[in-house]
Amino acid sequence: MGKTAVVTAGTGGIGLETALGLAAAGFAVTVVGRDAGRGAGAVERINAERPARPARFLAADLASLDRVRALADTIAAERVASGEPLTVLVNNVGAMFARRQRIDGVEASFVVNHLSPYLLTELLLPTLTAGAPSRVVNVTSAAVGVARRVFDAVEPPGGYYGFHWYGRAKLANLAYTLDLAERLAGSGVSVFAADPGGAATAMTNGTLTDPRIVSPPLRLLWPLVRRRFERSTSGSASVAARPSITAATDPALTGRTGLVIGPSAVPVAPLRAATDPRTAAAVRRLSEAHAPVTAPARTERRG
Repeated sequence: MGKTAVVTAGTGGIGLETALGLAAAGFAVTVVGRDAGRGAGAVERINAERPARPARFLAADLASLDRVRALADTIAAERVASGEPLTVLVNNVGAMFARRQRIDGVEASFVVNHLSPYLLTELLLPTLTAGAPSRVVNVTSAAVGVARRVFDAVEPPGGYYGFHWYGRAKLANLAYTLDLAERLAGSGVSVFAADPGGAATAMTNGTLTDPRIVSPPLRLLWPLVRRRFERSTSGSASVAARPSITAATDPALTGRTGLVIGPSAVPVAPLRAATDPRTAAAVRRLSEAHAPVTAPARTERRG
């Protein structure tokens, strides 16, 4: 049986570099993204490297949980039809919003950075378990360090500050990742977080120049902090993809789980807040409430 991998937001930046690395390692890679043109370009670039198996593209807007469900159905059905396992799932999707936005009534940063990868992973767990040994890699961020650590609701109290809310959503996903690793221990499905460190990507272009994305106490220092951050993000996406590629492919990680692979592509200690069982429990409650694995039945309007 061949090795297969799915990389979300895999049509550019760190996601595409991750897909290239997995293809070079012998995986048949499926890249997921919103834009068919970018998808075709990504597949062309991957296949130009003459991988052992050709890449392909699946279109899905991962900001929509309905589209996440449809994507999971497609991937699971294809694995059954082909008889090939799903070996690796890399949840690379991420987004930072300078202004508060909502998607289907839920704050957008929490949807894209946590609920979307959470739901895709949960829906594909039967497929990943059937294909074990397999791996889940969730891409995290150093922004977890500035997160508000309150998870009583999707939206914390107070004003909206995009950088902090992005970090909070990534913290929720990191807590989920470590909790999932513990839940799946012994199943053959290993779960890792990958911290890419800094890379110049489309996600941050322009956003960081607006001091209103951070809370007032940080604004006076923001120009200095931003310059340091931008210097750290001057690295290439190919370097930033190394932690994800390592988490997905390194034989030394076989049988291990619940690790954070840091920017130098070696395990690092996770943020303590992400290991707090109370945080994991609160994130679990929010996730199950706003992205139920079993979709609620739709009722048709009559009259």
